[in-house]
Amino acid sequence: MTDGEHTAMEGRALLLYDGVCALCHGLVKFLMKRDWGDRFRYAPLQSELGREMLERFGITGFPDGVVLVTDVLTAGEKVYQRSDAVAASLRLVDGPWQKVGSLLPLVPRGLRELGYSVVARVRYRFFGRYDTCPVPLPEERDRLLGMYE
Repeated sequence: MTDGEHTAMEGRALLLYDGVCALCHGLVKFLMKRDWGDRFRYAPLQSELGREMLERFGITGFPDGVVLVTDVLTAGEKVYQRSDAVAASLRLVDGPWQKVGSLLPLVPRGLRELGYSVVARVRYRFFGRYDTCPVPLPEERDRLLGMYE
């Protein structure tokens, strides 16, 4: 992790996402648009930063979707995976989606995970896949980490 990445994400939420997945990229765009408080930073799972963060939490292999780390690089740092990561991400954005993020954990975890697994399995087929991580727009570059290695 570079000094710039450390500074950019310390104390914020870091969403690690599959950088070639169109659905995951759509989630990043969705969260960016609703993150009025500038709480999030994002990094592809495929990036050096993404791999480093996964190793910090003992996550081996390549996760099938998203991983959220809140309060990055602080004593309160916490990691969420799969449907828990989606729910926690929604709780952090502004507007009515906070309510959805608060209600999702009321759905039994097994049911949430089943739905997440189905979507994860078919995401490339239905939503598409990029050959490489898409180049971010200039106004997004300071929020997307691990893209310029």
